[in-house]
Amino acid sequence: MSDRTYHDPLHGGIVLDKKDRSEAMVIALIDASPFQRLRRIRQLGPAFLTFHGAESSRFTHSLGVFHLARRALNRLIKFNKGLEEFRGILYGAALLHDVGHGPLSHTGEEMFGLKHEAWSSRLVREHPDLRNILEAYKPGTANAIGNLLEGKEVPHPSIKALISSQLDCDRLDYLLRDSYSTGTNFGNPDLDRILLALTIAPDEGLAIHPKGLIAVEHYLIVRNLMYRSVYNHRLNEVCTWLLEQIVKLARELGPNQIWADKSMAKWLWEPNEINLETFLANDDLRTGYHLIHWKEEGPEQLSELCSRLLNRNLLKAIEIRHLSNCEQLEALAFARNLVERDGQDPSFSCGLRHAEPHGYHPYIGGLRLWDGKDLTALETKSPLVESLIDPIGSTWLIHPREVHQELKDKVQKLQNNS
Repeated sequence: MSDRTYHDPLHGGIVLDKKDRSEAMVIALIDASPFQRLRRIRQLGPAFLTFHGAESSRFTHSLGVFHLARRALNRLIKFNKGLEEFRGILYGAALLHDVGHGPLSHTGEEMFGLKHEAWSSRLVREHPDLRNILEAYKPGTANAIGNLLEGKEVPHPSIKALISSQLDCDRLDYLLRDSYSTGTNFGNPDLDRILLALTIAPDEGLAIHPKGLIAVEHYLIVRNLMYRSVYNHRLNEVCTWLLEQIVKLARELGPNQIWADKSMAKWLWEPNEINLETFLANDDLRTGYHLIHWKEEGPEQLSELCSRLLNRNLLKAIEIRHLSNCEQLEALAFARNLVERDGQDPSFSCGLRHAEPHGYHPYIGGLRLWDGKDLTALETKSPLVESLIDPIGSTWLIHPREVHQELKDKVQKLQNNS
């Protein structure tokens, strides 16, 4: 058979034609070991501890992003046939945009201190299983994709917008997919209407026809709700903080006090020495195994932290964004004193965690409306979008449940006095 089909729960059958050069390239990239590794990277990191259905992988998401990029390109080619020459670059960038994710996706970035965009670009440029496929398609493709993923030189502004903008194919897929897997049905963006509204502005950049305004407004509202209810969920922040403390403590204890295999040892104690092979060796399985090992055989403090996470005996968190910086620090000091009073070490059980807001950025990949006569910024035509520009972040005071009520009373007093 010349076709390969991936049956996606959201998009239906994603069909690839081996006789089509660009799609044959995609098939080869999918079969490459760096991309297959994404099956072992959870899309939503530790969110499965909060939303039990959040088990989908970066592999599944990346296929979805490719699918949407292909649909979008076929739409835009109607306005500019010259975009056809960038098909291979767009397909490769859409498929491989997350190939540089570490264990537990974005949580892994905070745990280990890495940026997936940089690693995605490096893997595309340097890993032979990816670079050779891309260069066989057309010389220069690997470097062009690497530049696109890093936000450097771009082949065409509309191609860049499909990979990185306020309405890129990545966001369109993950909002649908994450809403589906977590069961948070706030409303699904109307993909068909959004894609049909895509057009090319006079400056060759991506734009939206006004007929798609309501669909785009809906998409941006869904994105806002997903950040508030899923991505920045209180327990997600607690789990991420716990994982950060585990890695921090493991690094402090060092190789003489805890066991780590050869690959994890590099990630913990020689991060600057991580090469392509060592990077790809770490995934959710390897990191998870180390958490289990440390829980069973690690030093007491490390074992306790791993046990909390693995057994979902999570810490509590109180929202304190309404307090001033000084009051937040006072609340943290009070929590630490309560923990010490109870004979516990507050170093790895009390902390502040700031959840950054993710609003609409009019000057970073902002969206424009183009009706064939006038090109205008989206927010100037939509009060609703304008209201999403300055979202509210969160600040969580993390603490053991044993001191929760006393700490809650203290925060209430601080709030009443402010």
